[in-house]
Amino acid sequence: MEKQLREIEKEALEAIEKARDSRALEELKIRFLGRKGQLTSILKSLGSLPKEQRPLVGKLSNEIKNRIERTLKERLKGLKDAATGPELIRGFDPTLPGRRLPPGHLHPITQILDEVCQVFEKMGFSVAQGPEIELDFYNFEALNIPPDHPARDMQDTFYIDDKVLLRTHTSPIQIRTMEKMSPPVRIIAPGKVYRCDSDVTHTPMFHQVEGLMVDKDVSFSHLKGILTHFAREIFHRDTSVRFRPSFFPFTEPSAEIDIQCVMCRGKGCRVCSQTGWLEVLGAGLVHPAVFRHVDIDPEEYSGFAFGLGIERIAMLRYGINDIRLFYDNDLRFLNQF
Repeated sequence: MEKQLREIEKEALEAIEKARDSRALEELKIRFLGRKGQLTSILKSLGSLPKEQRPLVGKLSNEIKNRIERTLKERLKGLKDAATGPELIRGFDPTLPGRRLPPGHLHPITQILDEVCQVFEKMGFSVAQGPEIELDFYNFEALNIPPDHPARDMQDTFYIDDKVLLRTHTSPIQIRTMEKMSPPVRIIAPGKVYRCDSDVTHTPMFHQVEGLMVDKDVSFSHLKGILTHFAREIFHRDTSVRFRPSFFPFTEPSAEIDIQCVMCRGKGCRVCSQTGWLEVLGAGLVHPAVFRHVDIDPEEYSGFAFGLGIERIAMLRYGINDIRLFYDNDLRFLNQF
């Protein structure tokens, strides 16, 4: 009887080791420990043994039963652990291609920025770049904004120290370009700018595109023609455009450019404050003091400059009433573009 028990144990342990899934283990459990299993049958026959053999055979049978049960549990756990590992996932075919991630798309601000730049590039403007951490000289002084000028207060500047700051507009790029290039100059300067302001129409960081054209005999009529064409390319070919007198320290004369309200088509609404017009950019002829800062003779050359906010253009194009939506990273909003 003892020999038979040892043979059953050996057979069971070897079969458990070869099992490759939980179903095979369940079949082995039934085969050896089930109601009609091999080990169960021996336990049922203990009563037929002589009294002096029963305790020894009974003890051995229980030990073997416990070892088989323990081995079954350990093997089952090992199979589960292996099934969750990256290299032995059941049903996994490593030759299949990976799952493709859904493609993203350009942010609405990037889309408008690219479109604005393309309009001006088609008119012969080239793109110029400059640092976002700027010197006070380029951001203010060279643009005819001395230390005591009230326009500095309008900018709400992020200062790093007395002479270094985060640029409040991309106009410093115009100064840096004129330092390096002799006229004729025709550039646009797109980029991020920073101001201490945050509400439904302002954010601490936003995007601008500023433009500059310098050559002999450049007049306000050139400025008007180029910006009117730009407004009609971005919004609608039938868009009405008007120029209003304004003031900027670095241009003289200066103007603000309005377009017919895109919401009410000039009839008057809450968006345009019942005027029928919306401001889109500022512009003017370059001030002679700016030319003198970069050693360009204002008697020989003239030019114009302009600047527009990309977020402003995007809000008008898409009918958005809160600029902060562009930076909340809400996919429900971004997926619309």
